[in-house]
Amino acid sequence: VAKPSQQAAVPYPVICRLAFGVFGANIPAIIRGLIAVAWYGIQTYLASSALVIVVLRFFPELAAYQSVTFLGLSWLGWFGFLALWVVQAAVFWTGMESIRRFIDWAGPAVYAVMFALAGWIVWRAGWDNISFNLAEKELSGWAAFGQVVMAIALVVSYFSGPTLNFGDFSRYCRSMADVRRGNFWGLPVNFLAFSLVTVVIVSGTLPIFGEMIHDPIATVARIDNTTAVLLGAFTFVTATVGINIVANFVSPAFDFANVAPSRISWRAGGMIAAVASIFITPWNLFNNPEVIHYTLDVLAACIGQLFGILLVDYYLIKKQQIDVDALFNDTPSGRYWYTNGVNWIAVKALLL
Repeated sequence: VAKPSQQAAVPYPVICRLAFGVFGANIPAIIRGLIAVAWYGIQTYLASSALVIVVLRFFPELAAYQSVTFLGLSWLGWFGFLALWVVQAAVFWTGMESIRRFIDWAGPAVYAVMFALAGWIVWRAGWDNISFNLAEKELSGWAAFGQVVMAIALVVSYFSGPTLNFGDFSRYCRSMADVRRGNFWGLPVNFLAFSLVTVVIVSGTLPIFGEMIHDPIATVARIDNTTAVLLGAFTFVTATVGINIVANFVSPAFDFANVAPSRISWRAGGMIAAVASIFITPWNLFNNPEVIHYTLDVLAACIGQLFGILLVDYYLIKKQQIDVDALFNDTPSGRYWYTNGVNWIAVKALLL
């Protein structure tokens, strides 16, 4: 899905016009945009929850504000959520080039802190107490195979959303070789290395603190060194902000701008998504799996079909040929006008 956007230098919602039509492309764009808005809010909430833990470490007297809630979130929780919301909006507002520079800095920074934290964990717990098996019971045979399949499915589903709109980023690449090189180092290599370091940290928290802590920020908050806590918390929060912007902010910005490009700019589309992430009260959404199942899961079920439609249309039907000018032609004479701007065959394939 990266190649069409890299070839035409256009974002995901525009390349969708190739298969869905100049107006029909709003359907896959809105589906991806709504999913991104929800997860943007949820990730902001989770990061703010970790931030609150650090705040309470230094200002325990603020714990009183944890008991007073508004719309299901404590006053201190609102402070953390809105603080991160403003920071993310500010970074986004500066533009894609600034976002790229921000990520270039945040990535190595979080790795440095993760390795330092892993080293501290091993030093305190001892290497003999580090285990790469965090399961509650031993599995073998088909039971172990089933868990591996579930883990693979979880990783695939986690990356399916950002992968679908990867064209929002591949459009800036000079060649597909650059895309493949970046994906190789950024996905399998980076993912494996980061996972191993994370397992070391999580495993070591059990002998040190008497409980297994899965959140690295919560682990940092337990360290008895003020400078280390501040540096670690700042780095992790910064990294979370960067990841959330890339995975869940950029996409809805392009998606919503595509609905009415003459009226909604890229920045306006992003702010629509940001404001919407507050009104959906993501903390209530996250704490209610049934609601997630009937909303996000239903929307996410369309991602597989969208992959299939876009890939078949580009590689098999269009033979990798794109008329870039026609992508922006919303008149009946346009190549991608189809029927009143909508390719109903693609829409039916999505629904069926």
